[in-house]
Amino acid sequence: MSLLRRRKAPENEIQSNVEPKLDAEEDDKKSKKKNVKSGKKKKWSCIDNCCWFVGCICCVWWILLFLYNAMPASFPQYVAEAITGPLPDPPGIKLQKEGLKAKHPVVFIPGIVTCGLELWEGHQCAEGLFRKRLWGGTFGEVYKRPLCWVNHMTLDNETGMDPPGIRVRPVSGLVAADYFAPGYFVWAVLIANLARIGYEEKTMYMAAYDWRLAFQNTEVRDQTLSRIKSNIELMVATSGKKAVIVPHSMGVVYFLHFMKWVEAPAPVGGGGGPDWCAKHIKAVMNIGGPLLGVPKSIAGLFSAEARDIAVARALAPGVLDTDIFHFQTLEHIMKMSRTWDATMSMIPRGGDTIWGGLDWSPEEGYSPCKSKSRDDAAQNSGHHENQTTDSKAKYYSYGRMMSFGKDATEAHPSDLKRIDFRDAVKGSNVANNTCDVWNEYQDMGVSGTKAVEEYKVYTAGEIVDLLNFVAPKMMARGNAHFSYGIADDLDDPKYSHYKYWSNPLETKLPNAPDMEIYSMYGVGIETERAYVYKRIPTAGCNIPFQIDTSADDGDEGSCLKSGVYTIDGDETVPALSAGFMCAKGWRGRTRFNPSGIKTYIREYFHSPPANLLEGRGTQSGAHVDIMGNFALIEDIMRVAAGGTSENLGGDQVYSDIFKWSEKINLRL
Repeated sequence: MSLLRRRKAPENEIQSNVEPKLDAEEDDKKSKKKNVKSGKKKKWSCIDNCCWFVGCICCVWWILLFLYNAMPASFPQYVAEAITGPLPDPPGIKLQKEGLKAKHPVVFIPGIVTCGLELWEGHQCAEGLFRKRLWGGTFGEVYKRPLCWVNHMTLDNETGMDPPGIRVRPVSGLVAADYFAPGYFVWAVLIANLARIGYEEKTMYMAAYDWRLAFQNTEVRDQTLSRIKSNIELMVATSGKKAVIVPHSMGVVYFLHFMKWVEAPAPVGGGGGPDWCAKHIKAVMNIGGPLLGVPKSIAGLFSAEARDIAVARALAPGVLDTDIFHFQTLEHIMKMSRTWDATMSMIPRGGDTIWGGLDWSPEEGYSPCKSKSRDDAAQNSGHHENQTTDSKAKYYSYGRMMSFGKDATEAHPSDLKRIDFRDAVKGSNVANNTCDVWNEYQDMGVSGTKAVEEYKVYTAGEIVDLLNFVAPKMMARGNAHFSYGIADDLDDPKYSHYKYWSNPLETKLPNAPDMEIYSMYGVGIETERAYVYKRIPTAGCNIPFQIDTSADDGDEGSCLKSGVYTIDGDETVPALSAGFMCAKGWRGRTRFNPSGIKTYIREYFHSPPANLLEGRGTQSGAHVDIMGNFALIEDIMRVAAGGTSENLGGDQVYSDIFKWSEKINLRL
């Protein structure tokens, strides 16, 4: 018995040891069930979450990349055609089928900001960036080292040239402006279509230049104008045909400067003689050219904003005005952009004669709700003449390019009580010594900014005086290179100075009667024309003026939205600026066009893409997207292949540009 008891004892001990374990496991199972029922989950660490998140993104990215590479090249087009029906042939294929071939060499003149810039010499913070793009491409350096990037993109505030120890130069070749950023084309679509009919790099030339510099300084520093001259001469000599010049945006006024420079005697000019353009240029096809300036440039120079930035600021108050990580966004943008002298080439020209005064404007009575489609625009061109005086009174303030307060935009001229700012005494700012970003507003003080506000309303003729008051150092450089008036006597020797060469109202077109000039631009998009401003209390470093986004008529047919008056145009350049010279100023033999060069207007009514698969659209009239407009590309290709205005059908007009031009009392 005792032996049996001894043998059973260990078994009892083992059983007693196992039972607690089983009980613990049962308790764990019960607790897990309770947690599931109660909704409690296992706690994850931040590292776990981040790893899972990054892993998921990488997996999705690689899967999408694999599917994209495995997809047939024609699949996106197949899907688009299934949704919208058969797509039209690109212009290159269409004209290739018609038998058109490359004939005249083509020269592209990029506009502001669309040409890439690369680093050739920099400070220590830019180590490893030799010949890397600081502008254009991926813009990676903006995010990695923003203050270093700003310092290298900023020019010398006294000379408007390179700061000590920094050299940023334009990228060369067709790649300089074919794409602004990956996937965002500028000239690429036009180049690809020209290649369809036989063009290649020897018959196409991208006249890349540093768009930050004043036009004459591009020659002084980089000999850009001389390079354009020699390349055109080479292409004409090797092909035996005159060149077709295609400028875009600011490139239009840059090439206008070139046409005067190339004929002017050396050393200031190119020494080509008075018949150089007649011998070398078949046609100039201007795309979205701000020939008479852009009101949008005023907002940029005055408060470093435009409609888009003003709206963003209203939606997210304080984001752009806060010193985030010691980077005052708008102040740094203003400091940088005010050293780019080329921006002053787009200040509105012609004053009140062109843009209107306190009580009138050429576009008086315009309403954006009147032309919603291409057909309506074509049929109703001229409808503004029949509007009532009440309707005109509602929109008559276009001539008031800048106003402080909505009331000032609508008040009768006799009710405006304005105190002249020109002789105002500027105050001093106690915060001058603590400002990291100097933008000339620190030198004005409260009394100076208040004087600007008390003048109430500024017309185009007063804008230049205003900029001279708020930014005298910037305008000292600008006034040395650009002019904004109207010439009384174009034979006056003073107009041989290069500061007048980019102003079509103060210079003559070349003596080239066989040459053709086209103004090609988009219409049907609301485009900035005038602004309602407000003065804000500021610390010493902040910009004291903002667009008043609360100024809004709240009416669908109103031209005033978020503090901005809009007019017909391509979203950047008003139709008046792009079209007036070809509609009236240069049309026929005028004092601005003594040889009678034929001029034509080709407007392209904006049609947005029907779906995302169409990208930026093939019928867009927007300022940059128009470079992918099939109709515009076809017009350029027909002229390059030997066609004339007769092949294009002459003028193509949807806006009221001719009626607006007739209201402008300019001596021709």
